[in-house]
Amino acid sequence: MRSAKDENKKPLKARGGNDANRPGRSVGEALRQAYDEAVRESVPADLLDLLKKLD
Repeated sequence: MRSAKDENKKPLKARGGNDANRPGRSVGEALRQAYDEAVRESVPADLLDLLKKLD
């Protein structure tokens, strides 16, 4: 059973350390890597032709 005193307590936050311990860091790195790879890819010729037709 929780008392009113317990309900007012805030959850503890992690202190110190580095970002390597945070699960979101690896997700962020993976997203950054996927974005960088997509930016380096060339646009297919058939897509460029289609875009030219729209102009």
